[in-house]
Order: sequence, then C-alpha cells, then structure tokens
Amino acid sequence: MTSKTPSIANRPAAVVAIILLVIAFITYWDASQMKVRATYGIGANAASHFVALLFLVLAIGHLFSAFRPSDIEQEAVDWKAVGWIGLALAGLVGSVWLGAGFILGSTLLFALTARGFGRKALLKDLCLGAVIGVLIFLMFNKLLALTLPQGPLERLL
Repeated sequence: MTSKTPSIANRPAAVVAIILLVIAFITYWDASQMKVRATYGIGANAASHFVALLFLVLAIGHLFSAFRPSDIEQEAVDWKAVGWIGLALAGLVGSVWLGAGFILGSTLLFALTARGFGRKALLKDLCLGAVIGVLIFLMFNKLLALTLPQGPLERLL
C-alpha cells in the first residue's frame, strides 16, 4: 500500500502564504507591544489584532490554494504591471517619507496603479488621483479630525 504525500501544486501561492504568515506574526507582536489602551471603544491595539487575524485568514486561504491540485495552466506574470504597481507604492511611501504629503502620494498611487492595469491616460489619472486624494484628505482631516501626513498641499487646506 502506498501513501500519497501532499505536494505543492502552486508554489507562488505557498510563497505568498509564508509571507502573509510572517506579516500576521509581526502585526500581532507589534499589537501586543502597544502600551496605549483605549478607555472606551476599540483601541489601536484591537484594530492591529484584527488586521493580524485578517492576514492569518489570507495566509490559510493561500495555503489551501497551494496544496489544491489544479489542472488549470498558470498565467504568466506581467512583470511590467507589477513594476508599475511597485513604483506606485514606492511613490506613496517616498512622498510621505520625504514630507511631500498624503495628497501627492495618493495621486501617484492612483495614477501609477491605473497605468499598471493598462490605462494609458496618465495626465487624466494624475488629475483624478489628485481630486480623490484631496477629498480623502479633507474627509479624514476635517470631518473625522484624524491627521494624515502633511506636505505643502495639505497645509493650504
């Protein structure tokens, strides 16, 4: 009698599952190290624990996907699109880190992500991203009284 051992049918899904497990562990550890607790309602540590749980659920789903046999041929990765989306995320992080603010960062994120999905109207996407960024900034800053990273544009508002 032969025993069948499970094999990884989808290696990229297994790699993503491991990455998600690491992120879930780091998020959980970071939430458990928070000293500030909310006096009422849900605090930052509870929200971080919830995010860690969501990462764990995503990791488990990817693990199931990785070990499930599939007859479907894997699609080739569009590395150009991945590069545009990576550049979009780097634009957001760089904008916030360099002090250019949330609006510029979210504008870059929107326009470059749209480019990654195949849209060619970069100028229109920059304008639309700027409008969305301003609206989101005003909603968080004025309506909810939550501060987002400020740069020169945010100081005008």
